[in-house]
Amino acid sequence: MTQAAFFVLTALADEPRHGYGILQEVDELSAGEVQLRVGTLYGVLDRLAADELIVLDREEVQNGRLRRYYRLTDAGETALGAEAERMATGARAAVERIAAGRRPKPVPPVTPRPGIAGGSL
Repeated sequence: MTQAAFFVLTALADEPRHGYGILQEVDELSAGEVQLRVGTLYGVLDRLAADELIVLDREEVQNGRLRRYYRLTDAGETALGAEAERMATGARAAVERIAAGRRPKPVPPVTPRPGIAGGSL
């Protein structure tokens, strides 16, 4: 799952949203790290709808403009949960590896060599 798809599904997890609402929610959820362009958003929405992870919830006309609201399907919720768990597992592994890398490395025992102080001939 792409980062954009993950954040779009996450934006729709709690309620149906229209395109601009999704863009705002993704920006907030990612702390500004993911800023989708409109063309990217609608491409992602088309793919998620084709995969039956989201559906059109309703259409409303506001100020003469049509707004389409999308919502998560049960399959979308399952896919989002699986992706979140996969990412959490990866994050835990990374944290463990980083922590292991910071532990002092064991020092190998020193074997005295002949002719060097402490060694025998």
